[in-house]
Amino acid sequence: MDQDQIAELCRCQREFFAAGATLDPDFRRQALGRLYGALEKSQDLLSQALYEDLGKPAQESYFCEIGLCLSEIRYLSRHVGAFAREKTVPTPLSQFRGRSFRKWSPYGLCLIMSPWNYPVLLTLEPLAAALAAGNTAIVKPSAYAPATAQALKTLVGSVFPREHAAVVLGGRQENACLLEERFDHIFFTGSRAVGQLVLQKAARHLTPVTLELGGKSPCIVHQSADLSLAARRIVFGKLLNCGQTCVAPDYILCHSSVKGELVEQLIRQIRLQYGPDPLHSDAWGRMVSRKHFDRVVSLIDREKTVFGGGSDPDRLKIEPTLLDGVGWEDPVMGEEIFGPVLPIMTYEDLEEVIRTVNSRPSPLALYLFARDRKAVRLVTDRCVFGGGCVNDCVVHLASSHLPFGGVGESGMGAYHGKASLETFSHCKGILEKKSRPDLPMRYQPYDPHYDTLIRKILR
Repeated sequence: MDQDQIAELCRCQREFFAAGATLDPDFRRQALGRLYGALEKSQDLLSQALYEDLGKPAQESYFCEIGLCLSEIRYLSRHVGAFAREKTVPTPLSQFRGRSFRKWSPYGLCLIMSPWNYPVLLTLEPLAAALAAGNTAIVKPSAYAPATAQALKTLVGSVFPREHAAVVLGGRQENACLLEERFDHIFFTGSRAVGQLVLQKAARHLTPVTLELGGKSPCIVHQSADLSLAARRIVFGKLLNCGQTCVAPDYILCHSSVKGELVEQLIRQIRLQYGPDPLHSDAWGRMVSRKHFDRVVSLIDREKTVFGGGSDPDRLKIEPTLLDGVGWEDPVMGEEIFGPVLPIMTYEDLEEVIRTVNSRPSPLALYLFARDRKAVRLVTDRCVFGGGCVNDCVVHLASSHLPFGGVGESGMGAYHGKASLETFSHCKGILEKKSRPDLPMRYQPYDPHYDTLIRKILR
């Protein structure tokens, strides 16, 4: 689409929103119901597209993308009515004979820009949230997952008129055209560099923005951890989607006393979960492009590789790889890895860990494996991070009851469940007053005889 076509689409959606149909909670529930039904019917189509774009097995496509979307849509459908209702709150004595209430209102026209690594989940969950909150939405999927983007366009187009929700396909040109338009809210998931550009473009119109970025998410293994369980869950979280997960453990910080056993358990779990030859396993995905493949391979230091390290450039596959003896000066620690390479570092005390984590850009996620409750409290209280797990990895994003989002350089704003509805809405604070009494003390000329009474009322 060119600039004129995108401008026309924006105009159509603004006019549809201005007509007021999306404000009705029943209208919103019906929209979510249609989206849910279309997603259920399109499971095979989406699974095939995800396999074509990323080599994802069908089971992983369901439990990491399609199934999570269905669950989130169900949650939003159940709660949209209660959320849309006015909520009365206490009124101060100074505003006697008044009613104070909060009223959540949709922003209007929303732009959702989604990434390639979880193209179904990270497109449809924000879209469902925007529609549940009563907005119209234009969705721009990533060009790096073209088969899934086309499947999403077919799905959305089958249940929504373009003035309510529409998918725009294309690459950088379409992204640039979209960001020239004025939106009422922009929801972006992707890299920090592109997130900065989105924020700059939005600033021209003072458009509110939600940024879901990434960063180097640490995985801390305390000496009290169950190492067998820790290894099993770290391998699951790190190697899901071939390591191309924004909340994947990016590196391990383990206590020096347990490093040797942890490495053994990690190697054991990789073999158990992915077999003796992952490069030739249908259950093992691939890197999304040659550019991404080459970048991740360049981060593998052969001298520090204790497991894996192999790759297949023809099929864009990289073996699950463990690196030991890594320092912050190594290239692998200089950027988010976004691939199946896991560096292992050690520490001596938790104060050192807290200083290390907090001295670097705040990560999107943090994981801690520990049975020591004091250690759990210390890390979760004092480390700055978006969200995370204790004794697990990644699965915190599967709950509609937990807000998901970054902090600092890993993003701004959150979504999932109630947080999704709040993200795509503005909360109006409204005070409705009765005509009487109309106290004279508020008006000029001020009478000093009222001073004592005013001070009592405003305590």
